[in-house]
Amino acid sequence: MTEEHKPGSMDITEQEKTFAGFMTTVKWTVIAIIALLVFLAIFRT
Repeated sequence: MTEEHKPGSMDITEQEKTFAGFMTTVKWTVIAIIALLVFLAIFRT
């Protein structure tokens, strides 16, 4: 039969790497958007 799942026993290394990459992408996207908004505000385009 199947084994019972024990909480905390699953290897989540790949999920952690994926989440870290996602957060890095979000961070740099937000920085780029803020820089673009500042540029537009300075030069009023």
